[in-house]
Amino acid sequence: MKVALINPAQLDSKYKFMGVVAPPLGLAYMAAVLEENDVEVIIIDACALEMDLVSVGRQLREFSPDIIALTALTPTIAKALETAEYSKSVCKDSLIVMGGYHPSFNYKEILKYDFVDVVTIGEGEETLLDLTRSLEYDLPLTSVNGIAFDDVVTPPRQLIMDLDSLPLPARHLLPMDSYKLLNMDTKMSTMITSRGCPMQCSFCSSAALHGSKLRMRSVDKILDEMEYLVNEMGIETIAFMDDTFTISKKRVIELCEGIEERNIDVMWGCTSRVDSLNKELLRKMKKAGCITVFMGVESADQQMLDTVNKQTTIERIKDAFEVSRQEKIRTIASVVLGMPGDTHESIKNTINFVKELNPSYAIFSLATPYPGTRFYQQTLEKDLIKVKDWSKYTLISPILETVDCSLDELKKLQASAFKKFYLRPMYLIRQVIMDGPILVKTISGVMRNIMFPAKKNDDVPMKFQKRMVDLD
Repeated sequence: MKVALINPAQLDSKYKFMGVVAPPLGLAYMAAVLEENDVEVIIIDACALEMDLVSVGRQLREFSPDIIALTALTPTIAKALETAEYSKSVCKDSLIVMGGYHPSFNYKEILKYDFVDVVTIGEGEETLLDLTRSLEYDLPLTSVNGIAFDDVVTPPRQLIMDLDSLPLPARHLLPMDSYKLLNMDTKMSTMITSRGCPMQCSFCSSAALHGSKLRMRSVDKILDEMEYLVNEMGIETIAFMDDTFTISKKRVIELCEGIEERNIDVMWGCTSRVDSLNKELLRKMKKAGCITVFMGVESADQQMLDTVNKQTTIERIKDAFEVSRQEKIRTIASVVLGMPGDTHESIKNTINFVKELNPSYAIFSLATPYPGTRFYQQTLEKDLIKVKDWSKYTLISPILETVDCSLDELKKLQASAFKKFYLRPMYLIRQVIMDGPILVKTISGVMRNIMFPAKKNDDVPMKFQKRMVDLD
């Protein structure tokens, strides 16, 4: 059996201006499981390599796969569908499979396109393997849990509880030299140490897909993978992509001590909640190579934080950025503008609050309701969604109107937020000293993609730019 996994090209992304191009770790995990079971696999990362459809089709024609599986997020679904349709035209006998966050929650929408044969729902490693076996041994698709096809939805796939049972991601199938983090001139890779998040913020797609139960890999397995990345693949920077890397302080301390004991020489960054950090932990992390922490600020309005179930306070946000600054660890603040209930005044208060926090970098996203989240359901029921084109769900295009802000006004407020944050004289002086080349590239990206975006035509067919809000 031969399987081609495709990461489709993307349109705009909230990470584009930050100089982030990350490997498709989910596809790499699926490829590893397939290879472990004697399935021949290729990964086509059309996003990282900026491949056009003709180039993708050329590789597919040469490989001649039995299954073509594509992954998709909400803002990439239009490109994924376009790629799927083209793939079917090139490989007419291949089974076209789509999975990922968006298809998992919107499988009815996806199956309306006759060139998509199967949608996988939830975690894909075991599902794709079972699907491959069913095709190989001519078994009915109904024997595979966690899929949808035609008018059939099979029983849900159980979550993989023992993450240590998964092989290391098949990074040897990826163009590892194409990935970068924060415009840094180092060879990087991503990793996960856990799946799921018990906090369940209402806007989080990952928590909606992976559930509230936290499943964690063993520290020894994590350290083994880090050693492999550094010693065998020459990786210099690792980005931990867990929903919340620091959810267990004890485990992070154990991991940091293991990094030191094994003398693993690598820089790394991670995600964190503001209430799961303290000075002792940050000191341990820095000693073990941590250089960057990504934290969700979201809003300066406590009521807004409570509404999205953030389960933290303004004071904890302040404390987290203060101790990070004291320990000289680079911080990235993630902020959401334009939540229902936001006003001109509350948005400006949030922008000023972020300036006072003085993180190393800030990402000002516009509130975006993703399918599968409670936030999506709430905004759908209240008829707050004003944009029905999935390709605009990038966090840098306005989707919702607020109490007194139109879509155009929200876009202007976002551009103003980036301008007020990044063009402060004292900030520029500080960051040039710390991150000269990175800062220049970041500000250039902000200006090009946020503050003064170039006018361009949509580059996906209109039939893929429609969202079916009437689906159950």
